[in-house]
Amino acid sequence: MNRAPLRPAIREAAEVLAGAGVHSPGTDAELLAAHVLGVDRMRLALVPMVTADQLEEFRKLVARRAERVPLQHLTGTAAMGEIDLAVGPGVFIPRPETELLFAWALAQLEAVGHEHQPVVVDLCTGSGALALAIAHARPDAQVHAVELDSEAIAWARRNALQLADEGDTPIDLHAADVTDPDLLTHLTGKVDIVVSNPPYIPEAAQLDPEVADHDPHRALFGGPDGLDVIRPMVPNIARLLRSGGAVAIEHDDTNGSGVAALLTAAGFTAVVEHPDLAGKPRFVVARFAAE
Repeated sequence: MNRAPLRPAIREAAEVLAGAGVHSPGTDAELLAAHVLGVDRMRLALVPMVTADQLEEFRKLVARRAERVPLQHLTGTAAMGEIDLAVGPGVFIPRPETELLFAWALAQLEAVGHEHQPVVVDLCTGSGALALAIAHARPDAQVHAVELDSEAIAWARRNALQLADEGDTPIDLHAADVTDPDLLTHLTGKVDIVVSNPPYIPEAAQLDPEVADHDPHRALFGGPDGLDVIRPMVPNIARLLRSGGAVAIEHDDTNGSGVAALLTAAGFTAVVEHPDLAGKPRFVVARFAAE
């Protein structure tokens, strides 16, 4: 069987991707190679040679990535916390930046302790990323996930069923509008943590092709200022949280102060803006104290 060295093929792929404007060409080339070979990226050095069929498949995937098809659409998965999620056309791809919001949620759940079963709500769950990662990390929590888009719900349901089959605590998935004043009325005043990665990009923003051409626009854009979903969502969050409960909302890097102002005006305290891995404003946290 004809075999070819892997490392030169990866270097060649990285050059192709760099020429196409891909932001992380070397990493993406290695991840695609690992996907084709069915190994972890860190173990590529243990596979010095590949078959002709594997090399052909790898080059086909590289060509598609050079067309700015998202890496996650090519591999079929995206990570959040310790879980892998199935993703593809029709659902927003979770980003590494949201890992920081997830870590914040776990820290808050540690603070809740074990006096009662923690209740968590994920608004605009998309693929189920935050809800399912939290349920995996905290099997004692009751996690509710809300999504309006039917295609996204199908992906979230697929991921939820897969992880439940693997032994994770099932989540409650709700097909609903996060801005509906009657949202989850049975949970009013009972929720410990609300997390949300809603549509928040201002309509005039210029986006990379991977985002503009492949992520659902409904999951991206939040009106002229990016706050059209967040603004009516805040009163629902205030209603759902128990006294002392906390919320974290991801936002566009131009909108940290705007989200903070909305939470402050709604009576939240301890409002803090958090940066992402690149140092840009990315999510706001706050605590609710009922009168």
